[in-house]
This record gives sequence, structure tokens and C-alpha cells, in this order.
Amino acid sequence: MERRAFRVRKKLLLRLDPDVYAALARWAGDDLRSVNAQIEYALRLALKQAGRDPKKEPLP
Repeated sequence: MERRAFRVRKKLLLRLDPDVYAALARWAGDDLRSVNAQIEYALRLALKQAGRDPKKEPLP
């Protein structure tokens, strides 16, 4: 079994409109994810759609 190299996650303070947070929380609940995981999922979708998939770009 292949293991991914451990990478430290970046911490980020994010201010959201309460309605945006509520929508994310509902979406996360529907997908059985935490709100944090749902935000990362949504960001990865947006990056992929923009042609900036982090899996295809070399890491700095």
C-alpha cells in the first residue's frame, strides 16, 4: 500500500457571511463532511474548473 508523504496543513482565518456559512454547513451535512472539509472540497473543485488543479502543478 502506498502512503502519501505527510504534509503540514496551512491554518487560515476565514470570515464568511452567515448565510454562506449556513449553506456550507447544510452542504457538508448532506455529504457527511465537516464544514472545514467541505470548504476544502469546494476550493479544490473551483481550482480544477479553473485549470489550476494542485495535483497537476509542481509543489513549490
